[in-house]
Amino acid sequence: MADTDPTGTNINQPSQRTEDPQARREQRSETRRNQTYKAFLRNLMVIGSMNEEEAERAAVSVLCVLEQRLFGEEAAHLEAQLPGKLQDLLLRCERHVGKPASKFGREGFLQMVSEDLEVDSLEAERKIRAVFTAVREQVSEGEIEDVIGQLPHDLRDLWQRAI
Repeated sequence: MADTDPTGTNINQPSQRTEDPQARREQRSETRRNQTYKAFLRNLMVIGSMNEEEAERAAVSVLCVLEQRLFGEEAAHLEAQLPGKLQDLLLRCERHVGKPASKFGREGFLQMVSEDLEVDSLEAERKIRAVFTAVREQVSEGEIEDVIGQLPHDLRDLWQRAI
């Protein structure tokens, strides 16, 4: 007679896994993506004193506008260092899909974020600075310098003097 546990499973035989190794790897990868994204959002929530929904909206709005301002491959380089789930949200950003980068300064940036988030320019600036701070903590120093190099001086101030 075989030894069994309370559920009736034979405890003398190794357990059989029903999932294949590829499915387990994909599940672990998705779990890491979610954890990285949630950690980014939690950090942004603390930096900007926002709830989760506000933080997500702010991150997508600010980064979408920033990507619209970056030329060449710089937007893709920046995006590659962001959490994968945030990258997915940026892919759906309607503001810059299929459009070339355009030149605008601080006022244009503030206006676009202000309209996206339906807040005044002071609140938009606060959220921009919070997102920039969270992004700076996420990406390499080299990438930070590359982004700064493409921004006009009045926008550099927002990026360099983040919260």
